[in-house]
Amino acid sequence: MAVSVGSFVRLKLRVTGNGLRGRPARIAVFVLGAVAAGFAAVAGYAIFAVPGLLEEPRAAALLFPFGGAVVVLGWLFLPLLFFGVDDSLDPAQFALLPIPRRRLLAGLGVAALAGLPALATLAATAGTVHSAARLGGAGAAFVQLFGILVGLLLCVAVSRALTSAFATALRSRRARDLATVLLAVVAASLGPAQLLLLGMVNRADWEGAARIAAVVGWTPLAAPYTMGLDVVAGQAWAVPLKLLIVLLVIAGLLFWWSRTIEGAMAGTAGSRRRERTGTADTRGPVDRLLPRWAPRSRFGALLARETRYWWRENRRRATLITLAVAGVFLPVSTAFGTQGAGAGGLAVLVGAIAPIGLANQFGYEGSAYATNLATGVPGRLEVHSRAAAHALFTLPMLLLVAIVTGFATSRPESIPAQFGTLLATYGVGLALVLPVSVVFAYALPDPNTPFALSSGGGISKALPSLGSMVGALLGAVPVLVTAYLLGPAWLWLGLPIGAGYGLAAYLAGSHLAGALLDRRMPELLSAVSTR
Repeated sequence: MAVSVGSFVRLKLRVTGNGLRGRPARIAVFVLGAVAAGFAAVAGYAIFAVPGLLEEPRAAALLFPFGGAVVVLGWLFLPLLFFGVDDSLDPAQFALLPIPRRRLLAGLGVAALAGLPALATLAATAGTVHSAARLGGAGAAFVQLFGILVGLLLCVAVSRALTSAFATALRSRRARDLATVLLAVVAASLGPAQLLLLGMVNRADWEGAARIAAVVGWTPLAAPYTMGLDVVAGQAWAVPLKLLIVLLVIAGLLFWWSRTIEGAMAGTAGSRRRERTGTADTRGPVDRLLPRWAPRSRFGALLARETRYWWRENRRRATLITLAVAGVFLPVSTAFGTQGAGAGGLAVLVGAIAPIGLANQFGYEGSAYATNLATGVPGRLEVHSRAAAHALFTLPMLLLVAIVTGFATSRPESIPAQFGTLLATYGVGLALVLPVSVVFAYALPDPNTPFALSSGGGISKALPSLGSMVGALLGAVPVLVTAYLLGPAWLWLGLPIGAGYGLAAYLAGSHLAGALLDRRMPELLSAVSTR
């Protein structure tokens, strides 16, 4: 007997009902979810309907592209943050059933359309149909209705393709840690995002925003939600082109989903891992532990170890989150709020903040540092490897800060010079932070949360870090003075001068830190060991 697509919908409803039966806590959570979905639907409908009520086509031209993009991006990222939007029909449950792949994809897709997120999305975006009807009549409303239906299909395809591709990874502990980091990014971005929004409103560059919205409207993120506006504007020729763009993207996502769903059903990631471990590995132990890009030496081993720590240890990643949020959002918020003035100065501040993550670098390890002491790792080698691992993550962020600052201030030609200034500030900060990390190290508690960084006496422990940051800003003054004296020539000379200045400062500071570490290894181990 062939399995119909409707069978998946009935199965989903039955599984949902059985999961709620006799479980008051789950019922309460389901009711709260339904209320939240209803609130989101009503609020979204009201927001999208405002341009039609005001009869403002320009407002609709801004709201529909950006709002549609937010909707699609929400369906894209929510599965990563919450391990799937709706997993009542897990593909792994169908692994042993003889269901054709196309029928399985169609059934799971239709079942996803029957969920609360899909219904709330459809109701919220229906406000665009209301606005299109008031602005362009029945024809625009019909096209917009067709657009939001295609947009809903795009959202479901994005969500299902992503969760299928990362089905095994989303259940792992590492993925849960990554989700914690992503949630921290979202939480840390709320304040800067508010500053950015207020700055954009105060700046009121509506013409620039309209140009960006027009570009976003041609991307797959917003194309389905701007079709009705094209009819209103008398550009009906754009509707089939945008429809073609969206359909091609949906087809690509469905193809990706079809290629990965078998892995989600059978756990391909785990089987591949077992296959690799089952085959003979003729490489030596050093080659197995070290990545290919790391040199085969003590420095390479230490560098690989520190790189893994920065990527996998939650407290270190929290430091990188702070740097990323401050580096990207502060210059942008300032640029939009002050017409570009002060954004460069805040970018330099980011360069001074970046090295603070190394202020208590030995405290992350605690008594495990005894291994380095027992093996007699030289102080300079230890310092250089730790600084290099930190730079692998920090330098790309600083480059991103320079790029964001250049475009936020409408001076993209200043990006190389801005990056040189950041390198100078970062190098001076390293020169000050590295000795501080040896002399003022302290023990960290066992982390119950990723951000459990202090064990008491926070102010006294933060003073050396703050002093290093202020010292980095003061140490960058000669570079800033040189930039002022050189004038336009700084745009070409800023990068080599800043990089050379920062490198010279780092070499001096690392030499001092290495000498201090050679003399203070036992005291350092005692300081970072939890008693």
